[in-house]
Amino acid sequence: MQHSPDSIQYAMETARLIHEPDRRIDTFGATRFKFTMLSEPMDSVGQVRIRQGEMDAQKPQIIRPDGMQGVELDGFQEKAGEFIDWLKEKQLEPVFFQYGFVFKRTKVSEELIHDNIEAVRDRVLSEVKATGDPMLAVMEGVDDAWEISLLKFAIDMIGKSTDINAFDFKRKGLL
Repeated sequence: MQHSPDSIQYAMETARLIHEPDRRIDTFGATRFKFTMLSEPMDSVGQVRIRQGEMDAQKPQIIRPDGMQGVELDGFQEKAGEFIDWLKEKQLEPVFFQYGFVFKRTKVSEELIHDNIEAVRDRVLSEVKATGDPMLAVMEGVDDAWEISLLKFAIDMIGKSTDINAFDFKRKGLL
């Protein structure tokens, strides 16, 4: 299904993480997150669609400019080059992480419940507390653009994992 820029914007703004996983993206291995997505069909009152599935995050990859020659200083004064040299001496050269997610549609189940969203949300959150699964995320999103909510979740998990991953890489002497 094709989404307009406005529908994508709306889906991103209304997507809500109502239960966050306890774990983050592992630094040295793949991570599998489970999700439960709640949404209300647009043309139905008193119905909630529950989608459950998994998303895999590959281990982050270190990306850095090759020996700092990759940093180009066009139009800067000589002092800027000295700053780059200082960064290199202090081992503070810019480093970026590449994250990859795989959304496995084959593992998505879908169920339509005849109840209001508040009651369904409460039941799902009670089940989450009972199971205690540290890899489970529960979200609410727009029904016809629910995958956009998953992408927002992936982006948020990257943001919450970056500092931990950087710490782990430094601890192992890889940064």
